[in-house]
Amino acid sequence: MGSLSFGSSTSTVGLDIGTDHVRAVQLRPAGSGFALTAYGVVEMPMGAVVEGEIVDIEAVTSAIKEVWRRSGVRGKDVSVGVSNQKVIVRLIDLPFMEHAELAGAIQYQAQDYIPMAIEESILDFQIIGDYMTPSDEHMMEVLLVAAHRDMIGAAVAAVEGAGLKLSQIDVSSFAIVRALMGSQTMSDLDESGFATGVIHVSSGITNIAVVERGIPRFNRISSLAGNQFTQAIANVLNLTFDEAEDLKIKVGLPEIEAGQAPVPDVDPAIAPIVQDSLEREVNKFIAEVRRSLDYYLTQTSQVRTIQRILLTGSGAQLKSLAPYLEKGLQAQVVYGDPLAQIQVPANLQQVVFADRMGSATAIGLAMGGFEQ
Repeated sequence: MGSLSFGSSTSTVGLDIGTDHVRAVQLRPAGSGFALTAYGVVEMPMGAVVEGEIVDIEAVTSAIKEVWRRSGVRGKDVSVGVSNQKVIVRLIDLPFMEHAELAGAIQYQAQDYIPMAIEESILDFQIIGDYMTPSDEHMMEVLLVAAHRDMIGAAVAAVEGAGLKLSQIDVSSFAIVRALMGSQTMSDLDESGFATGVIHVSSGITNIAVVERGIPRFNRISSLAGNQFTQAIANVLNLTFDEAEDLKIKVGLPEIEAGQAPVPDVDPAIAPIVQDSLEREVNKFIAEVRRSLDYYLTQTSQVRTIQRILLTGSGAQLKSLAPYLEKGLQAQVVYGDPLAQIQVPANLQQVVFADRMGSATAIGLAMGGFEQ
């Protein structure tokens, strides 16, 4: 799967600007995979990034400088991911034309497919394939990406303010798929007609993607994510966000089969309230994911079901989340491992393994630099 970006680069530094953290990853090729040469993660000031969009450029710039100082990353060219409601991904069908001709035509065709003004957007595209219709018309499938110019401008300003060069902008969900499934062409669609779902739950947003034959053909962003689960606990128990976050981690969801059980170091009267609150939020989350996947299935004629879902992201570490998703979505849910193709040196293992579930986007962004 090639990187879809708004530029080209040979950068191998992935920079993930998230709601709660900023992460930097540097890789080098090693055998059939990659070796990690630098890794850093620092906390993002609360409110600097809201639902995937930078709102406090100075605070983000400061966090980027700090992660550079801690990580030991060498070089200033970076690949950054974008993932928010101002990024639109559409798979469209157009009459077949050469790449150069399509580059000009897409400016006129795009307005029919994206709900934002073309003059306020940055566009890019990737040709997925071509086919013949029953009436012998030569058509092509094109993956179209549109991003709001002001949103991209904020990312550019934050990165350049830290003394770095933004050489590539990637769609975060594409980077996540790359980190979990590799850059080789994969045959996820077989005779039974199924595709793979990818759910990346971070603190501020959730990325939902569907992958067929190594190509992410559907992407949706949800604001239901880890922080919303925490806030629900804070509201019902009248706690601070940090207190509620601590309870969320300790208590988690009840086991589906065993039900509620005593939680060490937590008031027995409090734990059931936490679990009930989490169950309500997770049921909303499952319903939203199901709507997204069902919508995709209504738009495709080839895929009849999504039987496997890869789950990742820092918010995916909520106890018992995978079994709840498996039951609610009627699909196999497994944890995706972004480090499966990565050799991690001994001096970085402690920090990297502790952040394993949160590292997917930054790792995928770094991997994308090798595909240009």
